[in-house]
Amino acid sequence: MPEYIYRAVTSKGQIVRNRVEDSNKHTLIKKLKSSGLVPISIVQVGYRSKKTKVNRRNMMDIDDIMKQADSANIMRGRISAKPSLKERVNIALAREEKITTRDIIIFTQNFYLLKKANFNNIHALSTIIDSTDNLSLRGILQDILAGVESGEYMYTTMEYYSNIFPYIYINMIRVGEMSGSLTKSLEQAVKYLEDVDTTGSRLRKIIIPNVLQLVAILGILIFGVAYIIPLIEEAFEASGTTQQLPEITVWFVNFCNNLMSVWYIPVGMIAAIVGIIFAYVNTPKGKYNFHYFKYKMPIFGRLIYAMDFSRFMRAMLLNLENGMRIQDSLEVSKSVVKNYVLLSIIETAINNILIGASWIEPFENSGLSSSMETEMLKIGMQTDLSEMISKLVEYMDMDINNEMQRIMSVLPQVIYSIVGVFLIFLVIVIIVPCIQLYMGTWLFDAVDLPNF
Repeated sequence: MPEYIYRAVTSKGQIVRNRVEDSNKHTLIKKLKSSGLVPISIVQVGYRSKKTKVNRRNMMDIDDIMKQADSANIMRGRISAKPSLKERVNIALAREEKITTRDIIIFTQNFYLLKKANFNNIHALSTIIDSTDNLSLRGILQDILAGVESGEYMYTTMEYYSNIFPYIYINMIRVGEMSGSLTKSLEQAVKYLEDVDTTGSRLRKIIIPNVLQLVAILGILIFGVAYIIPLIEEAFEASGTTQQLPEITVWFVNFCNNLMSVWYIPVGMIAAIVGIIFAYVNTPKGKYNFHYFKYKMPIFGRLIYAMDFSRFMRAMLLNLENGMRIQDSLEVSKSVVKNYVLLSIIETAINNILIGASWIEPFENSGLSSSMETEMLKIGMQTDLSEMISKLVEYMDMDINNEMQRIMSVLPQVIYSIVGVFLIFLVIVIIVPCIQLYMGTWLFDAVDLPNF
């Protein structure tokens, strides 16, 4: 049973702290409230189980799965054991472990393999809980298991942990549970998480080193303006030379000095602009326009739409293969979409079905879907829609991969250009005066000697 450390406020305003065991976090919250306590924080710090803890890993074959699946232990219940060193440290610090994207990927892969081996949800979750090393994730899975045992869908409990499970991920699980094809949904969820993780990793490898270079260049500029340039100016003045610093250096120094004297004005203007943008984006119209911009933005726009549309088509295919009508499939599948623009297109498609018009027309008129994509859907309506959507998904996978390769070839050039401009500016403003001082030609001018 999970062990928790909670902090709560009594009716008299006193803060109490205690360590308890309970089946899951939701049950503990109800018990605390019924006792007149208002929970401040609840952290899982341990888990008592008969089984020894194993390191988190992927279960890659059926033999691995069956080794992890201890049905007798699940039926008997778990027997208390001494807490491990890690659990004792977490109890002492009451610190919650961070749940990473990799943790979610491993959980989803393992759950997919267990479902593929015909495990029911309760047995699969119990098995994964026993092999989960991350205490925070284990506590969340315990809550999900408690919900499933009480007759709820998995996604309803996951919605309480929207900061852990991505919105799209939760709705993929929802589509799978509602359509009766959870195994296929889990397979899609694994692919989605791995694609996001791979894309993010590739972008970070390109962006982070160049951003660090840019920050370093800006740091050198600031240090040069604050310390190096004044020293060079003092050396020139003390020698009596008529030589001057480069005009761009003088301009940049004056600009920085003026900026520092009225720094609150640009900072206030930037803060006001950012505040106005955030306030506008939080309005329905602003959010719609921002989502439309995401689909039309340079470099990334086409990729973002292609990934959203592909995910929606996968959900459609899943529902159609399970016998849903097109209208119902559209209604259920739209839950995997978060972008307001695509949602409005889907809503229009549903309304078109109600009035007897084409549901493909809104996608065609939006200008976001390619002619190839809409034509494949039209042909599917005349032949076999499920089969054609399956081919469309394959085509879009290739299109997304090509788009990623294009971005990875263009993005470094854009970033290198920006870094290059700043580097040239650094050389002109800081390095040239340093070379001028080092070469010492200003000394000849100071004593009226000819330059050699």
